[in-house]
Amino acid sequence: MSRILVVGASGTVGSELSRLLAAQGETVLKATHRTPAAADQVHLDLVSHRGLPEALAGVDRAFLLAPPGHVDQEALLAPLIDAARVHGLQKLVLMSAMGANADDNAPLRRAERRLEASGLPYNIVRPNWFMQNFNTFWLHGIQTAGQIFLPVGAAKGSFIDARDIAAVAARLLTSDDLADRDFDLTGPQALDHHEVAAILSQASGRPIGFTDIAPEAMLQGLMGAGLPQDYAGFLVQILGAFKAGFAERTTDAVRHITGQPPRTLAQYAQDYRAIWAPA
Repeated sequence: MSRILVVGASGTVGSELSRLLAAQGETVLKATHRTPAAADQVHLDLVSHRGLPEALAGVDRAFLLAPPGHVDQEALLAPLIDAARVHGLQKLVLMSAMGANADDNAPLRRAERRLEASGLPYNIVRPNWFMQNFNTFWLHGIQTAGQIFLPVGAAKGSFIDARDIAAVAARLLTSDDLADRDFDLTGPQALDHHEVAAILSQASGRPIGFTDIAPEAMLQGLMGAGLPQDYAGFLVQILGAFKAGFAERTTDAVRHITGQPPRTLAQYAQDYRAIWAPA
């Protein structure tokens, strides 16, 4: 068994990944930028780079991601990748994003390339848009107006359940037969947001629709919610890539890696239906 550091352990993917690894008997060390409150937590601030040596001490393998809210992902991840190389970790798994490798100069792609050149065994996983966005980031519009508000038109996305991303990461962290490869992760089918809204409506018993909005309205809404302007602009930019059709492609990577098919959006909606159900 290994001692595995999970960056983003309190997040949507990291929390499920930590649970899966612990269930398999692995020793999980959960990185937190706050003061550790449990024996399995360790302080690590990717913005200030404080806590890097302590977080990696005695660690065999690590799961990495860039926390949301920051546009320059390379600045956050590069010191962690470099420190992992110095510590001689056996494996790094980096969660990137589908499409990140379309531009070699993009900050997230530069972080990927740094990992590829590190000399360490690695995997890069690039998931498509999370299904869980509908019960978190896009939830406010559903709760207040019964609508998903996004500037994506009729474009389709092969949304993926974060639990499947975690299952992929757990498999890659605990085995080496697929090392030094990258994988685009998607759900089993591409759906537009009218179709998504219909599935959520059926599962929850609450009428939910989709309203296409202007990118400018999305930008103002994100900034009004407290997001930094540069990060809000980044989100609007990648939503533009969704609208252009770049999120529609599907892959068989989840099944190939885990041996199980990815969850459908209908399965996700059933599991989370209480969140959208009428009060």
